Amino acid sequence: MITASNITKSFDGVQVLKGISVTFEKGKTNLIIGQSGSGKTVFLKCMLGLFEPTTGEILYERTNASKLTTSDRQKLRSEIGTVFQGSALFDSMTVEQNVKFPLEMFANMTEKQMRDRVDEVLERVNLTNARKKYPSEISGGMQKRVAIARAIVNNPKYLFCDEPNSGLDPQTSQLIDKLIHEITQEYNTTTIINTHDMNSVLEIGEKIVYLKNGYKEWEGDKNSIIVAENKPLQDFVFSSPIFKKAREAMLYEINNFKNKN
Repeated sequence: MITASNITKSFDGVQVLKGISVTFEKGKTNLIIGQSGSGKTVFLKCMLGLFEPTTGEILYERTNASKLTTSDRQKLRSEIGTVFQGSALFDSMTVEQNVKFPLEMFANMTEKQMRDRVDEVLERVNLTNARKKYPSEISGGMQKRVAIARAIVNNPKYLFCDEPNSGLDPQTSQLIDKLIHEITQEYNTTTIINTHDMNSVLEIGEKIVYLKNGYKEWEGDKNSIIVAENKPLQDFVFSSPIFKKAREAMLYEINNFKNKN
């Protein structure tokens, strides 16, 4: 569980985050959504410790991340897995070398134990046949799966994903969503996903936080978002005609059910 309490962040006197408080739950896919400039990337970086909040606290369980010693901060970092927007793989390393890298950095394991763990996660993301390939030799979707394997190789308590579906086709995006959701449940991680993908919102949004102009405008889940009476939220999520029609159809079914009962 990660709790953000009254988080503000300013740059050169301009306030980007304006008192955000929210709890992200363990074993669930927690999504942060919002338009460009809403503050969601800055908020994610505050939680990752890349930015120090101007005011407020980030609690990992009950530990205040801003008050950790250097050694405790290093230990916390070893418990965090991150999937970056562009995958951020090392071009000069093979798939298995990329996945092994966090173990070499943080784990106290023998060479055989590291190889076994790499084998395990590559099998989990269905990439055992690509282990000797370089990132340039595999597709964008496969690169994202490598990034996920690298993020989970340390058995993280916390998993952060920044636009994991960026640049992927709809079918591959669904596979990545499904994989992240399954891994969240298997590892019981606190998973936080920054996304613009409304398919992700409606498919795996077990908790959704909508930011607007630096404020937390709304929070709920993929079911409550359908009936939420929040115009900025609805304008953002259902701006596409396809999603708008889907929402209308779902509301029609909900109203029919209510009328019959």
